[in-house]
Amino acid sequence: MQRTISIAKREFFAYFNSPIAYIVLTVFLLAVGILFFIMSGFFIVNEATMRGFFNAFHHPMFPVFPLFAAAVTMRLIAEEKRQGTFEILVTLPVRDVEIILGKYLAALMFLAAVLILTLGYPITVSLAADMDWGPILGGYMGLLLLGASYLAIGLLASSLTEHQVIAFFSAIVISFSFYYVSYSSAFLPASIASFVQYMSFTYHFNNLSRGVVDSRDVLFFLSIIVAALAGATLALKARKWR
Repeated sequence: MQRTISIAKREFFAYFNSPIAYIVLTVFLLAVGILFFIMSGFFIVNEATMRGFFNAFHHPMFPVFPLFAAAVTMRLIAEEKRQGTFEILVTLPVRDVEIILGKYLAALMFLAAVLILTLGYPITVSLAADMDWGPILGGYMGLLLLGASYLAIGLLASSLTEHQVIAFFSAIVISFSFYYVSYSSAFLPASIASFVQYMSFTYHFNNLSRGVVDSRDVLFFLSIIVAALAGATLALKARKWR
């Protein structure tokens, strides 16, 4: 556990040693703000609600969350492979799963920091009118689970290549598959459509964003995270075997 935490600390602070993190952070917050206040019609509906804010994270035309997660995770393993520092890392007395968990925890902490910064939006809205904070807390729980799933997929993609660009686009393709799959269910037979819809991130996040915390939705996202991290761990083991 101590080795995992050490790796997580190193990777987390490494984010802020590069201008890329600040660029990604700024673009992400601006994109969410524009989608929330402008494109969702916040000022038009004349209602103090955060519905548009949570919709901004899975907007069908501007999916900022998958892009954010891919940008955050693309370098975690791929860049170390390219620079040759990964070979040094695996020779240390640390297990593959500790490497994966440490890097994932760093990305998760970065995500948590970003979500904390977005608290300015509901606080601003609450100044205009009284709000029910229950659905907002449920929505933030959904955002954390959704983002954590995208990060796990991004880390898996990064573990499979030595090139950041390939890791970035691979993560996007996989994430978008889970993101848009619900839109295809309308064209499928009912027996298949229900399964396809269940595999959609949008379907499960919509429930959480309304403040409905269902254990089935939580379990779905946790299953995706565990499966992706297990795949990344196997990818490291396969590299050793080669």
